[in-house]
Amino acid sequence: MTKATAADTPKGELTLRTLAMPGDTNAAGDIFGGWVMAQMDLASGIRGAEIAGGRVVTAAVNEMSFAMPVKVGDTLCIYTDVERIGRTSMVLLVEAWAQRYLSHVMEKVTDARFVMVALDADGKPTPVRR
Repeated sequence: MTKATAADTPKGELTLRTLAMPGDTNAAGDIFGGWVMAQMDLASGIRGAEIAGGRVVTAAVNEMSFAMPVKVGDTLCIYTDVERIGRTSMVLLVEAWAQRYLSHVMEKVTDARFVMVALDADGKPTPVRR
């Protein structure tokens, strides 16, 4: 991944926006990567539940690497795009972008594919209600 240019735009639907706070930092003072991943997982759950018409869980997350850090004060913007819908599961491309503090600059931080599975009331996989 590289720094976003003016031609680069997020892929998918804006699903979640949140502010990076001092309590979310790692020892180096940047935002902890696990916090970014958790926000991506939350967005996947929101989008997945909308698509499935009910409860979903994360079954897998495919390769994630961080192109740049998120800093305190940045707004983390999570975009989701449906790549595939199967019988009981779906694959979402999830992108994390940082809107830099007090600016309109948006930089892509990371992306990953999240596999979400629809569950019934008993917690068993169930067909996605499209």
